[in-house]
Amino acid sequence: MIILGIDPGTATTGYGVIKKEGQKITVICYGCILTPPNIPLAERLEMISTQLEEIIEKNNPDQISVEELFFAANTKTAISVAQARGVIMLSAKKAGLSPFEYTPLQVKMALTGYGRADKKQMQQMVKTLLSLKKIPSPDDAADALAVALCHAHTVKG
Repeated sequence: MIILGIDPGTATTGYGVIKKEGQKITVICYGCILTPPNIPLAERLEMISTQLEEIIEKNNPDQISVEELFFAANTKTAISVAQARGVIMLSAKKAGLSPFEYTPLQVKMALTGYGRADKKQMQQMVKTLLSLKKIPSPDDAADALAVALCHAHTVKG
């Protein structure tokens, strides 16, 4: 099973593609979709959609997992991230996939067994679980791999 994990954002959307074969999980690819801050939001959302559709077409995932929105103090940021999530969900559906959603707490619990794990602990677990030589960079890509791993540990098959 090929799983695409996504860490949504307007400026940076992380993605990570993994392959699960029985108990073995390997990385196919990971990275970030970056949008420039000085262009209109609609154009940024279109860039996310276009690049995500290319990632889906190239990697042909069986399932997509997306991190749910975590509401921070900054409402403006939360709204733009929600808009990016909408574009991500639509891109998944256009590809014939129904996205699975996980809260940050669910992702932390699946990887570390501890809901208050910090970013460093999460990144170390991503590195360890995927047998990588170093922690994936940038952080958004590591977060996307964590979402994919959460799904891999949650779903049967």
